[in-house]
Amino acid sequence: MTSYQSSSRSDFLRARGIRHHLRRWGHPDRPMIFLGHGFLDVSATFEPLVAALLDITQGRYQVLAPDWRGFGHTEWPQDGYWFQDYVADLDAFVSHYSPDAPLRLVGHSMGAQIVSLYAGLRPERVEKLVMLDAITLPDMPSTQAPKRFKRWLDQLREMPRERSYPSFEELATRVQRQHPQLSDEHALFVARCWGREDGHGRITLCADPKHHRHGPGLYHSEDSCAVWREITADTLFIDAGKSQFQSPQDLRPARVDCFRRHRVDTLAEAGHMLHFDAPIDTAQRIAAFLDA
Repeated sequence: MTSYQSSSRSDFLRARGIRHHLRRWGHPDRPMIFLGHGFLDVSATFEPLVAALLDITQGRYQVLAPDWRGFGHTEWPQDGYWFQDYVADLDAFVSHYSPDAPLRLVGHSMGAQIVSLYAGLRPERVEKLVMLDAITLPDMPSTQAPKRFKRWLDQLREMPRERSYPSFEELATRVQRQHPQLSDEHALFVARCWGREDGHGRITLCADPKHHRHGPGLYHSEDSCAVWREITADTLFIDAGKSQFQSPQDLRPARVDCFRRHRVDTLAEAGHMLHFDAPIDTAQRIAAFLDA
Protein backbone atom coordinates (compact mmCIF):
# COMPACT_ATOMS: atom_id res chain seq x y z
CA MET A 1 0.00 0.00 0.00
CA THR A 2 1.44 3.37 -1.04
CA SER A 3 1.64 5.95 1.73
CA TYR A 4 1.18 9.66 1.05
CA GLN A 5 2.14 10.72 4.58
CA SER A 6 5.42 12.60 4.50
CA SER A 7 8.32 11.15 6.46
CA SER A 8 10.68 13.93 5.42
CA ARG A 9 12.05 16.92 7.30
CA SER A 10 12.93 20.33 5.93
CA ASP A 11 16.27 22.12 5.76
CA PHE A 12 16.71 25.73 4.69
CA LEU A 13 20.06 26.81 3.29
CA ARG A 14 21.05 30.26 2.07
CA ALA A 15 23.33 29.78 -0.91
CA ARG A 16 24.16 31.99 -3.89
CA GLY A 17 21.80 34.71 -2.68
CA ILE A 18 18.73 32.44 -2.44
CA ARG A 19 17.03 30.79 0.53
CA HIS A 20 16.75 27.18 -0.61
CA HIS A 21 14.43 24.53 0.78
CA LEU A 22 15.73 20.96 0.82
CA ARG A 23 13.78 17.91 1.89
CA ARG A 24 15.57 15.12 3.76
CA TRP A 25 14.63 11.50 4.41
CA GLY A 26 16.49 8.85 6.40
CA HIS A 27 19.15 8.85 9.08
CA PRO A 28 21.56 11.82 8.75
CA ASP A 29 24.60 9.60 9.28
CA ARG A 30 23.88 7.38 6.26
CA PRO A 31 25.46 7.77 2.78
CA MET A 32 23.62 10.49 0.87
CA ILE A 33 21.60 10.32 -2.34
CA PHE A 34 20.89 13.68 -4.03
CA LEU A 35 17.52 13.65 -5.85
CA GLY A 36 16.55 16.34 -8.37
CA HIS A 37 12.93 16.91 -9.42
CA GLY A 38 11.73 17.93 -12.87
CA PHE A 39 10.23 21.09 -14.34
CA LEU A 40 7.19 22.48 -12.44
CA ASP A 41 7.49 19.64 -9.92
CA VAL A 42 8.71 19.77 -6.30
CA SER A 43 10.70 17.47 -4.03
CA ALA A 44 7.65 16.48 -1.94
CA THR A 45 5.98 14.45 -4.71
CA PHE A 46 8.81 11.90 -4.51
CA GLU A 47 7.62 10.73 -1.06
CA PRO A 48 6.24 7.34 -2.31
CA LEU A 49 9.39 6.60 -4.31
CA VAL A 50 11.77 7.62 -1.52
CA ALA A 51 9.79 5.73 1.12
CA ALA A 52 10.02 2.59 -1.03
CA LEU A 53 13.72 3.16 -1.71
CA LEU A 54 14.58 3.50 1.99
CA ASP A 55 12.46 0.46 2.80
CA ILE A 56 14.09 -1.69 0.11
CA THR A 57 17.60 -0.64 1.17
CA GLN A 58 16.71 -1.10 4.85
CA GLY A 59 17.66 2.47 5.65
CA ARG A 60 21.22 2.21 4.35
CA TYR A 61 20.93 5.63 2.68
CA GLN A 62 19.54 9.07 3.32
CA VAL A 63 17.96 11.15 0.56
CA LEU A 64 18.33 14.90 0.12
CA ALA A 65 16.11 16.58 -2.47
CA PRO A 66 16.17 20.32 -3.11
CA ASP A 67 13.30 22.37 -4.37
CA TRP A 68 15.15 24.02 -7.26
CA ARG A 69 15.15 27.82 -7.27
CA GLY A 70 11.68 29.13 -8.05
CA PHE A 71 9.95 25.87 -7.11
CA GLY A 72 8.41 24.51 -3.92
CA HIS A 73 9.50 26.41 -0.83
CA THR A 74 12.69 27.84 -2.33
CA GLU A 75 12.79 31.58 -3.02
CA TRP A 76 11.95 33.10 -6.38
CA PRO A 77 14.79 35.23 -7.83
CA GLN A 78 13.62 38.55 -9.18
CA ASP A 79 15.49 38.47 -12.48
CA GLY A 80 14.30 35.12 -13.82
CA TYR A 81 16.08 31.87 -14.53
CA TRP A 82 19.20 30.65 -16.31
CA PHE A 83 19.76 26.92 -16.48
CA GLN A 84 23.39 27.11 -15.44
CA ASP A 85 22.25 28.46 -12.05
CA TYR A 86 20.62 25.14 -11.19
CA VAL A 87 23.95 23.35 -11.69
CA ALA A 88 25.74 25.97 -9.60
CA ASP A 89 23.10 25.58 -6.87
CA LEU A 90 23.71 21.82 -6.81
CA ASP A 91 27.44 22.49 -6.53
CA ALA A 92 26.70 24.65 -3.47
CA PHE A 93 24.49 21.96 -1.90
CA VAL A 94 27.18 19.33 -2.41
CA SER A 95 29.83 21.57 -0.89
CA HIS A 96 27.65 22.13 2.15
CA TYR A 97 26.24 18.65 2.76
CA SER A 98 28.81 16.26 1.32
CA PRO A 99 32.13 17.96 0.54
CA ASP A 100 34.21 14.78 0.46
CA ALA A 101 32.16 11.56 0.15
CA PRO A 102 31.45 9.97 -3.25
CA LEU A 103 28.12 11.18 -4.60
CA ARG A 104 25.04 9.30 -5.77
CA LEU A 105 22.87 11.49 -7.99
CA VAL A 106 19.32 10.76 -9.16
CA GLY A 107 17.44 13.15 -11.42
CA HIS A 108 14.07 13.18 -13.15
CA SER A 109 13.59 14.99 -16.46
CA MET A 110 14.95 18.54 -15.95
CA GLY A 111 16.54 17.35 -12.72
CA ALA A 112 18.38 14.65 -14.67
CA GLN A 113 19.79 17.29 -17.02
CA ILE A 114 21.04 19.23 -13.98
CA VAL A 115 22.65 16.32 -12.14
CA SER A 116 24.18 14.86 -15.32
CA LEU A 117 25.85 18.15 -16.23
CA TYR A 118 27.20 18.33 -12.69
CA ALA A 119 28.51 14.76 -13.06
CA GLY A 120 30.42 15.81 -16.17
CA LEU A 121 31.79 18.99 -14.63
CA ARG A 122 32.80 17.30 -11.36
CA PRO A 123 33.44 13.72 -12.53
CA GLU A 124 35.81 12.94 -9.69
CA ARG A 125 32.99 13.46 -7.18
CA VAL A 126 30.23 11.31 -8.68
CA GLU A 127 30.13 7.55 -8.14
CA LYS A 128 26.62 6.66 -9.38
CA LEU A 129 24.19 8.50 -11.63
CA VAL A 130 20.52 7.65 -12.27
CA MET A 131 18.56 9.33 -15.08
CA LEU A 132 14.76 9.06 -14.86
CA ASP A 133 13.07 9.51 -18.27
CA ALA A 134 15.68 12.03 -19.33
CA ILE A 135 17.61 13.67 -22.20
CA THR A 136 14.52 14.08 -24.39
CA LEU A 137 14.75 17.83 -25.04
CA PRO A 138 14.72 18.41 -28.81
CA ASP A 139 17.47 20.32 -30.54
CA MET A 140 16.64 23.87 -31.60
CA PRO A 141 17.94 25.02 -34.98
CA SER A 142 19.80 28.33 -35.10
CA THR A 143 17.15 29.71 -37.44
CA GLN A 144 14.86 29.97 -34.38
CA ALA A 145 17.22 32.40 -32.63
CA PRO A 146 15.71 35.75 -33.81
CA LYS A 147 12.11 34.72 -33.07
CA ARG A 148 12.97 33.19 -29.69
CA PHE A 149 15.09 36.18 -28.59
CA LYS A 150 12.35 38.64 -29.63
CA ARG A 151 9.68 36.61 -27.84
CA TRP A 152 11.74 36.70 -24.64
CA LEU A 153 12.07 40.50 -24.87
CA ASP A 154 8.35 40.83 -25.42
CA GLN A 155 7.53 38.60 -22.44
CA LEU A 156 9.67 40.72 -20.13
CA ARG A 157 7.22 43.61 -20.52
CA GLU A 158 4.57 41.91 -18.41
CA MET A 159 4.68 39.77 -15.27
CA PRO A 160 3.18 36.32 -15.93
CA ARG A 161 -0.15 35.81 -14.20
CA GLU A 162 -0.13 33.62 -11.10
CA ARG A 163 -2.93 31.06 -11.25
CA SER A 164 -5.00 30.26 -8.19
CA TYR A 165 -7.67 27.74 -7.20
CA PRO A 166 -10.49 27.86 -4.65
CA SER A 167 -9.32 24.70 -2.84
CA PHE A 168 -6.80 21.88 -2.88
CA GLU A 169 -9.60 19.62 -4.13
CA GLU A 170 -10.09 21.87 -7.17
CA LEU A 171 -6.34 21.81 -7.84
CA ALA A 172 -6.44 18.01 -7.49
CA THR A 173 -9.09 17.92 -10.23
CA ARG A 174 -6.74 19.89 -12.46
CA VAL A 175 -3.91 17.47 -11.57
CA GLN A 176 -6.10 14.53 -12.60
CA ARG A 177 -6.89 16.16 -15.93
CA GLN A 178 -3.17 16.30 -16.58
CA HIS A 179 -2.49 12.87 -15.03
CA PRO A 180 -5.73 10.85 -15.34
CA GLN A 181 -4.04 7.66 -14.10
CA LEU A 182 -3.84 9.05 -10.56
CA SER A 183 -6.32 8.01 -7.90
CA ASP A 184 -8.29 10.70 -6.10
CA GLU A 185 -6.06 10.24 -3.04
CA HIS A 186 -2.83 10.50 -5.02
CA ALA A 187 -4.04 13.52 -6.99
CA LEU A 188 -4.92 15.33 -3.75
CA PHE A 189 -1.47 14.46 -2.38
CA VAL A 190 0.16 15.97 -5.47
CA ALA A 191 -2.07 19.04 -5.21
CA ARG A 192 -0.95 19.62 -1.63
CA CYS A 193 2.68 19.29 -2.78
CA TRP A 194 2.26 21.63 -5.76
CA GLY A 195 0.07 24.23 -4.07
CA ARG A 196 -0.04 26.41 -0.95
CA GLU A 197 -2.56 28.66 0.77
CA ASP A 198 -2.10 32.31 -0.19
CA GLY A 199 -3.61 33.79 2.98
CA HIS A 200 -6.69 35.04 1.10
CA GLY A 201 -8.65 31.82 0.85
CA ARG A 202 -7.09 30.68 -2.43
CA ILE A 203 -4.51 28.06 -3.40
CA THR A 204 -1.58 29.15 -5.56
CA LEU A 205 1.09 27.02 -7.16
CA CYS A 206 4.53 26.63 -5.58
CA ALA A 207 6.18 27.54 -8.85
CA ASP A 208 7.20 30.99 -10.00
CA PRO A 209 5.06 31.90 -13.05
CA LYS A 210 8.21 33.38 -14.63
CA HIS A 211 9.19 29.79 -15.42
CA HIS A 212 6.68 29.95 -18.26
CA ARG A 213 8.73 32.55 -20.09
CA HIS A 214 10.79 31.17 -22.96
CA GLY A 215 14.44 32.04 -22.51
CA PRO A 216 16.40 33.75 -25.28
CA GLY A 217 18.81 30.85 -25.79
CA LEU A 218 18.59 27.68 -27.86
CA TYR A 219 19.16 24.10 -26.77
CA HIS A 220 21.87 22.26 -28.69
CA SER A 221 22.34 18.71 -27.42
CA GLU A 222 25.95 18.61 -28.59
CA ASP A 223 26.78 21.15 -25.87
CA SER A 224 25.40 18.72 -23.30
CA CYS A 225 27.09 15.76 -24.99
CA ALA A 226 30.47 17.47 -24.63
CA VAL A 227 29.91 17.58 -20.87
CA TRP A 228 28.40 14.09 -20.65
CA ARG A 229 31.49 12.61 -22.31
CA GLU A 230 33.45 13.71 -19.22
CA ILE A 231 31.31 11.58 -16.88
CA THR A 232 33.10 8.63 -15.29
CA ALA A 233 30.27 7.47 -13.02
CA ASP A 234 28.27 4.30 -13.64
CA THR A 235 24.97 5.50 -15.12
CA LEU A 236 21.51 3.95 -15.14
CA PHE A 237 18.79 5.22 -17.46
CA ILE A 238 15.27 4.31 -16.34
CA ASP A 239 12.99 5.15 -19.26
CA ALA A 240 9.20 5.35 -19.23
CA GLY A 241 7.61 3.22 -21.93
CA LYS A 242 4.55 5.48 -22.16
CA SER A 243 6.32 8.81 -21.80
CA GLN A 244 4.93 11.68 -23.83
CA PHE A 245 8.47 12.98 -24.17
CA GLN A 246 10.53 11.10 -26.71
CA SER A 247 13.81 12.30 -28.16
CA PRO A 248 14.14 11.77 -31.91
CA GLN A 249 15.10 8.14 -32.48
CA ASP A 250 18.12 9.08 -34.57
CA LEU A 251 19.48 11.25 -31.72
CA ARG A 252 18.70 9.06 -28.72
CA PRO A 253 21.47 6.43 -29.17
CA ALA A 254 24.13 9.08 -29.73
CA ARG A 255 23.08 10.94 -26.59
CA VAL A 256 23.04 7.82 -24.42
CA ASP A 257 26.42 6.70 -25.79
CA CYS A 258 27.99 9.89 -24.43
CA PHE A 259 27.78 8.20 -21.01
CA ARG A 260 30.75 5.87 -21.16
CA ARG A 261 29.51 3.32 -18.57
CA HIS A 262 25.75 3.05 -18.80
CA ARG A 263 22.82 0.70 -19.07
CA VAL A 264 19.18 1.32 -19.95
CA ASP A 265 16.11 -0.10 -18.24
CA THR A 266 12.52 0.59 -19.28
CA LEU A 267 9.31 0.51 -17.28
CA ALA A 268 6.98 -0.31 -20.15
CA GLU A 269 3.70 0.69 -18.51
CA ALA A 270 4.87 3.91 -16.84
CA GLY A 271 4.47 7.45 -18.11
CA HIS A 272 6.96 10.30 -17.83
CA MET A 273 6.20 10.84 -14.14
CA LEU A 274 7.79 7.59 -13.01
CA HIS A 275 7.43 8.56 -9.36
CA PHE A 276 3.67 8.91 -9.91
CA ASP A 277 3.10 5.80 -11.99
CA ALA A 278 5.65 3.29 -10.72
CA PRO A 279 7.30 4.47 -7.48
CA ILE A 280 8.03 0.97 -6.15
CA ASP A 281 9.34 -0.46 -9.43
CA THR A 282 11.49 2.63 -9.93
CA ALA A 283 12.81 2.42 -6.38
CA GLN A 284 13.68 -1.26 -6.84
CA ARG A 285 15.76 -0.50 -9.92
CA ILE A 286 17.52 2.41 -8.25
CA ALA A 287 18.29 0.32 -5.16
CA ALA A 288 19.69 -2.59 -7.17
CA PHE A 289 21.88 -0.22 -9.17
CA LEU A 290 23.22 1.64 -6.13
CA ASP A 291 23.99 -1.57 -4.28
CA ALA A 292 25.65 -3.32 -7.24
